[in-house]
Parts: sequence; C-alpha cells; structure tokens
Amino acid sequence: MTTNGKSKSVDSRIVVLGRPCVGKSALVVRYLTKRFIWEYDPTLECTYKHHTTVDDEPVVIEILDTAGQDETIHREGHVRWADGFVLVYAINDRQSFEDIYSIKQYLDDIKRTNVQCILVGNKTDLHHERKISTSEGQKMAQDMACAFFETSASDGGDEICELFCELHREVKRRKMIESKPRRRSSAQQVRQVLTKMFNKQNSKQITS
Repeated sequence: MTTNGKSKSVDSRIVVLGRPCVGKSALVVRYLTKRFIWEYDPTLECTYKHHTTVDDEPVVIEILDTAGQDETIHREGHVRWADGFVLVYAINDRQSFEDIYSIKQYLDDIKRTNVQCILVGNKTDLHHERKISTSEGQKMAQDMACAFFETSASDGGDEICELFCELHREVKRRKMIESKPRRRSSAQQVRQVLTKMFNKQNSKQITS
C-alpha cells in the first residue's frame, strides 16, 4: 500500500515487531488512516510507503507490518532492511512484555550495534486487565535507552503519530552521525607527525 503516488526516496524504514495479537497491524493502520480495524489477516505481512511531514519537513517513511506469527520476528532480512523498530507489547499480556528483551537482543546482535527503537505498550483501553504497570514499561525503555509510549490503537491518540515521528527523528540523527567523516584520533595524528619528523631527519643525515 502506498499512501501517496509521489516519487521520493525513502527517509526511514521501520519494522513493527512484537508477539502475535499485541495490536501491531492496528497501530500501523491507525497511524496511516486514523481508523481502527477490528478484523485483519494475522498471517499477512504488509509494507506501506507513507508520505508525511515531520518537524515541518516532508518525509517518506516505509513501514513493514510483520505477520502475527512468532517466527517472523526472527527474519534476518527484516532486521537488515530496517533503520528503526517499533517494539510492541500489550499491557494485559505479560509474556508479550517479557519477549521484548529477547527481540531487542536479537536485533542488536544482527545489526551489531544498539538499534534505534521505540517501546510501545498497547491496549491501554483494557486498563482493567492490565498486567504490566507504566513504571515497568518505563524501566524497560530506560534499560534499552529508547523512548516509551503507552497507547490504544482502539481509542487512538496523538501519541500514535508521535511515536512514529520520534523514531524517524532518531533514525535521522543516527544517519547524520554516521554520514560525517570520522576524525582521526589525536594519537594517530601525533604518530603521523613524529613519523614525518623522523623521515625528514633521516633524509638530512643521508644527504649530508
């Protein structure tokens, strides 16, 4: 699905991950269409190219909504393709929360770095079934050094748009840092200066 026909290079590639039935597809569709879907195919993976504006800048965000099967979490191709990840658990599903640690570790191992991600506790409309407190979610996000949001794909809310925008900002910052030429360390510079001085001194001794 392409939400706009304009041709523009993709600025951020985002994969939405989490245990089946945590509301991944509902979150993505709510973000793209401002609507909530009651029924969808839990085995169907979809990629959406979304034209939007973040901080007054037009951007294209490509979002991969993974299928609702456990094995799709561990597809290496998805991980290598993505710039950032939305990690989703349901506040009424303890196992979905505990799974996030292993998912994050897998992503870091494949990327060989601390990946850009956002932690999302979904289904806050089911507060009467809550099994994971807000403070637990905040602590996990702190451990993973990422932003944290609680929301409800059913009820909707500004935080759904904001979480995707915030992840795009993180991806953009990472790309800017990585695109800068690496400065040589001071130790390398000192070695090069000493080497040049040594070579010049040897050259003078030979000519004399």
